Amino acid sequence: MKTGPDPQAITPINGVAQVVFLKNIITSPNIEVGDFTYVDDPEGKQDFESNVLYHFPFIGDKLIIGRFCAIAHKVTFVMNGANHPMSGLSTYPFYIFAKGWEASAPALGELPYKGDTVIGHDVWIGYDATIMPGITIGSGAIIASKSVVTKDVPPYSIVAGNPAVIIKQRFEQATIDTLLQLSWWDWPLENITAALTAITRGDIQALGAFHAE
Repeated sequence: MKTGPDPQAITPINGVAQVVFLKNIITSPNIEVGDFTYVDDPEGKQDFESNVLYHFPFIGDKLIIGRFCAIAHKVTFVMNGANHPMSGLSTYPFYIFAKGWEASAPALGELPYKGDTVIGHDVWIGYDATIMPGITIGSGAIIASKSVVTKDVPPYSIVAGNPAVIIKQRFEQATIDTLLQLSWWDWPLENITAALTAITRGDIQALGAFHAE
C-alpha cells in the first residue's frame, strides 16, 4: 500500500522543481520543520532561509514549523534580531557601527525579545505574507496573501490585512476542539492515507472513526 510521497525528498512532485519539502533544505539549527511541510517558490531557488530575516544565532530564538504546512512564495519570517531597544531617547543602533560607539551596546538581556516563532500543523500561509517575531500560529489556520501577522493566530482561524485581523473561524468551536484532539497530522502515514477522504471532504465523524480504530 502506498502511503504518500517520500518525506525525505526535496522535490516530491516529479518535474516540478518549485515545490520543495522544506525540512530537507534547512541548514540552520534554529529552524525546525515537520515532515511534508512545503514551500512553493516559482523561482526554484531553494533558499527559504534567506526569507527568515534577522535570525542571529547569538539571540537564540527558533522558528518552529509543524507538519503538513503550505508556505507560498515570498513569505517572510522576521525574527527577534530585527528589534531595536526603545528604552533610551533614540532607537538608533549606534553600537553596531563601533569606532567609538560600541560602548552604547545593550546587554543581550536588554534587547527586546518576544520568544520563538511557532507555526502549528496544517497551516496555509499565503503569498508575500509577513510573520513578525514571537508569533504563534495555531494549527489549521490560514494566513491571507500579503498579511502582516503581529499577534498570535488561534487554531483554524482565517486572518488577513496589515495588521492581520481574524476574518472568521473555519469551523464551529466544537469541531475545532475535536480536530485538535484528533491531531491527524501526528498519525502514522498509513492511517493518514486511509483517512484522506474524510480529511479532504470535511467528514469529522468519519475522521473520528478512523482515530477510534
